Amino acid sequence: MGRAPSHGTCQAGTLRRIIYFISEICIDEMFLTDKIKCMDEGIAGVRKAIPEVPADVGLCRIMLLISESLQAELEHKLRPHKLNDSEFRTLIALFSRPGGMSTPGEVCQFTSLGVTNMTRISNALVKRGLITRGPGADDRRRVAMQITPAGKRFVQKMLPTMFPRLNLLFEGFSQSERGTLNRLLRKLAHNLSQLEHAAGDPP
Repeated sequence: MGRAPSHGTCQAGTLRRIIYFISEICIDEMFLTDKIKCMDEGIAGVRKAIPEVPADVGLCRIMLLISESLQAELEHKLRPHKLNDSEFRTLIALFSRPGGMSTPGEVCQFTSLGVTNMTRISNALVKRGLITRGPGADDRRRVAMQITPAGKRFVQKMLPTMFPRLNLLFEGFSQSERGTLNRLLRKLAHNLSQLEHAAGDPP
């Protein structure tokens, strides 16, 4: 006979199922504040069954929900231009580089995108005439990507349209609060990076 699962294993499995259920019932059509309210109610229910569930579960879930909403906001802004976030990040990365030029590997580092995705993204941007791709001028064995004049014009036109909603996003935040939020998020990112290194995951 197989070994019976431990009490701790059963609790962990139950917690995963309950949190998954909480996520599923907070449907996409709900406003973010409603999703957070739903999440709070769900976590309160979980803690009745498993009192040792840390409050940090809620913090993590809030950050995930905010991240999803920010992603959706950006995608909504880019959709009329038939671009997605990954393609726009690639354009911004090239726009920021000296001469508007870089290698696929360097762009992957700046955008946190994978090499396989970068091939697809660069194909799409080349087809749109927003970048070029070919042998490097200094080393023809290396592939070089460069933003085109049309790509530069698009970035220069697109970015300012995003600023008003960005300002609304942080409405009511003092400069001190923004600085504190920036510092705390970077501190959290450092801790998460330490966990990745300890687990042997890629940074």
